[in-house]
Amino acid sequence: MGTRSLSKKDVLKLVDENAVKFIRFWFCDINGQMKGFAITKEELKTALDEGMGFDGSSIKGFARIDESDMIAMPDPSTFVLLPYRPKEKAVAGMFCDILNPDRSPYQGDPRHILRKTLEKAKNQGMTFYVGPELEFFIFKNSKSTEVLDEGGYFDMTTLDAATEVRREVILTLEKMGVDVEYSHHEVAPSQHEIDLRYTEALRMADIVMLYRMVVKEIAQKQGLYATFMPKPIFGQNGSGMHTHQSLFKGDSNVFFNSNDKYHLSPQGKAYIAGILKHAQEITLVCNQWVNSYKRLVPGYEAPVYVCWARRNRSALVRVPMYKPGKEKATRMEFRSPDPACNPYLAFACMLSAGLKGIEEKYFIAEPMERDVYHLNDEEMKEHKITCLPGSLIEAIEISEKSTFLKQTLGEHIFNNLIFGKKVEWDEYRKRVHGYEIDTYLPIL
Repeated sequence: MGTRSLSKKDVLKLVDENAVKFIRFWFCDINGQMKGFAITKEELKTALDEGMGFDGSSIKGFARIDESDMIAMPDPSTFVLLPYRPKEKAVAGMFCDILNPDRSPYQGDPRHILRKTLEKAKNQGMTFYVGPELEFFIFKNSKSTEVLDEGGYFDMTTLDAATEVRREVILTLEKMGVDVEYSHHEVAPSQHEIDLRYTEALRMADIVMLYRMVVKEIAQKQGLYATFMPKPIFGQNGSGMHTHQSLFKGDSNVFFNSNDKYHLSPQGKAYIAGILKHAQEITLVCNQWVNSYKRLVPGYEAPVYVCWARRNRSALVRVPMYKPGKEKATRMEFRSPDPACNPYLAFACMLSAGLKGIEEKYFIAEPMERDVYHLNDEEMKEHKITCLPGSLIEAIEISEKSTFLKQTLGEHIFNNLIFGKKVEWDEYRKRVHGYEIDTYLPIL
């Protein structure tokens, strides 16, 4: 999946050379859950030419039962061998675009939404690059949050019990053509991070899906359970997906300006302003689960205040300090998304917000270099700092009114996302939780 551009002919050749028997066809639902099916080598040539039909009515947010025929059209450029599967009767996979029976793009396909948003940047001569930092926990099983270690940030040796899991994940990803920058133990016990080298956004969204699958399957091989749940342990840091992003015209970084005191171009500042202005509206996409809002609380490094900074990690957007000679590294980091989001829709929303900022020349205030958690209400008002939604229902209510979000996602995904999340909130709201039993049962 690296920088290769594989054709159908290349895929057929690789399948023969590597004795591949099964090929997985991958795509994702609105919630970002990996879906797919496997075909045999004998079906591959026809599938590459015509796609494979399937029933979309059972996929979350896809078609109704009366319009359920879908076509999964494999993208040859995403072909990868799964190195952790047996070499005898080997297994490979490809990501698919979902088409209607008339072969037009299906409006409920998250990959299509990102591709369509990227076209807007491309029409202006720009390429959108992202580099996400995905955090996750590794527990002893899926039934509890029993940790493997009591390690903290950058701990090693006996305090990092999952070194071998991370090592195998990285080696596996590299064999699949995915570039990894570095990995380490994170702040919370049993929490880890593997950072991916930045690349074009559609490729990266595919890689995020692959990354999550590989992490889970490698952990399972070792009798463990990996989770991208945003906040599995009360009182500990949750897992984020800080997303570094930049726009390029050819080899030139659109965000860079050597004459600006922050080394940011007018377009770079307007892009950041777009992210900040629409941050509340896109939170439902970047933080889409009830549990996501257990992470977005003050005091645990997760940003909740809508402002930007250079060094201040309590800000929602951070612009890493410029290093001479590193113009191409000029970027902004959006810190609120979590790793359980749908990467296609999340990247589409980020880019759409930034482009709107550029198009409409949004204004950006000066960076906030004070710890925002320690500002009082009066200071917050003075600096015009607002907060992200504090719960799933608050995020739903904000997003439901957003014309911007509806235009970005398209009517089909927008309506299905809002409906599905209302159902999730209602299920959560009706249930009795452990806190209520522990707090109220003894006294009421």
